[in-house]
Amino acid sequence: MKYSHVCLESFGYTIPTEIWTSDDVEQKLSPLYERLRLPSGRLELMTGIRERRFWTPGTRPSELSVVSCRNALNAASFPADRVGCLIHGSVCRDFLEPATACTVHHQVGLPQQAMIFDISNACLGILTGLSQAANMIELGQIQAALVVGSEGGRQLVETTIDTLNQDTTLTRKSIKQAIASLTIGSASCAVLLVHDSISQTGNRLVAAAVNANTQWHDLCQSHQDQAGADMAPLMSTDSEELLKRGVETGVATLADFFAASGWKNETVDRTICHQVGIAHQKLMLEAFGFDPKNDFVTFDTLGNTGAAALPISMAMACEQHFVQPGHKVAMLGIGSGINSMMMAVEWNQTFVQGTAHEG
Repeated sequence: MKYSHVCLESFGYTIPTEIWTSDDVEQKLSPLYERLRLPSGRLELMTGIRERRFWTPGTRPSELSVVSCRNALNAASFPADRVGCLIHGSVCRDFLEPATACTVHHQVGLPQQAMIFDISNACLGILTGLSQAANMIELGQIQAALVVGSEGGRQLVETTIDTLNQDTTLTRKSIKQAIASLTIGSASCAVLLVHDSISQTGNRLVAAAVNANTQWHDLCQSHQDQAGADMAPLMSTDSEELLKRGVETGVATLADFFAASGWKNETVDRTICHQVGIAHQKLMLEAFGFDPKNDFVTFDTLGNTGAAALPISMAMACEQHFVQPGHKVAMLGIGSGINSMMMAVEWNQTFVQGTAHEG
């Protein structure tokens, strides 16, 4: 996919104020740790995650998505009534129906003529939404779109802790299926895309590439389809095999990414990856041939925030001047399924507004 008229205009993000360190998580897992004689510090050592954040119990994803959308619009001083499409792309949503986008559309005050819908694609939900919105802008159907998602990891982490503590049949080997669930955090991010004719920044979306390696769809699965702030999910993840096959999928996607963008490895100034953990980052960058010094990390303080992870990392990288005018940025997404999506962006000017929110 190649684009000539799409600009990544601004970001709005929201992060929780409540922090759980990896030490805190291990303290909550003390019955399991004592039973299996696990050494403290194991979780941070394995993942590189020092802390993650959580919303207040009962917080709906739409509440944070509204804040993030308003932040994105405010950052660019862009009027809500000019938005032609709203896509909600996180794993977490308010209900099975209606679409969470409906609540966000109403609260943000977007026009009735705007197309609105939810997209579900695991950790690639927001990126998938960006590609759909970009296609609409490129075709001239709309001039601006908001793509947003808000992930709440508290329920998954709390349910996982309770299950691990209560199941006395678990062994050091069998608990590996649950480690990935303990890395999850909460965050919200919105992205404003506009036609280049009305862009103030000129941050061009150059191209995108996708790859669906779905023979490995069963490596990371939730137990059932649940939605809403009161859900109590569980995940089963073969982390080692998922890492291996995910990087394999990413390598295949990268070749198409270079073909679509016309870039080469040495063309890329900055990389933004999905934020899983230190092992994933290391193996991924090695396989792609990218310098870790040019990669921006948020997993150490936010954990894995699902579909919000890559866009909020991009937002913070720009906000902290890690991404600067003239940089060519590779947004390298990989999600369970296994799916991969990569986007090429030529950066020029930063419009970002972020807030901390109790939720």
